[in-house]
Amino acid sequence: MRNRVLTLKQELERIMLDCDVCYVGMIDHQREPYVLPMNFGYKDDHIYFHSARQGKKIDVLKNNNKVCVAFSTDHSLHWVNEEVACSWSMKYKSVLVYGKVEFIEDYDAKVAALNVIMSNYSDRNFNYNAPAVNDVQTWKVKTEKIEGRAYGY
Repeated sequence: MRNRVLTLKQELERIMLDCDVCYVGMIDHQREPYVLPMNFGYKDDHIYFHSARQGKKIDVLKNNNKVCVAFSTDHSLHWVNEEVACSWSMKYKSVLVYGKVEFIEDYDAKVAALNVIMSNYSDRNFNYNAPAVNDVQTWKVKTEKIEGRAYGY
């Protein structure tokens, strides 16, 4: 099987939207990697997130807003010879997005971001109460660089 570089935007976006979670990689205050699984939404070259307004990830992102967001889907174990361990491999499709976090503070923009996130998980329309919207931190990452790979597909 061969590893194939993916370049078509439509194919990269399909992989992203086929994922239930993504992994957000950042660099903490001690210059150590810090990676978190996150729910997300994607629209118009932006990945949207929500979280608590305070905590380690918010502190880290306020200090250094550069992130790498990883998506991976369509995993399937494959082997050439079931008895030979070195012939086993995992089929997959993956995307990496590089960009910078922008925090969203405007109430209406926060609701719009939450709607993008919810649309990744449901076709329903939702209402939000003001205290909940005010208490949540929403943020987005504009796609600055995107790359993808598929192995076995």
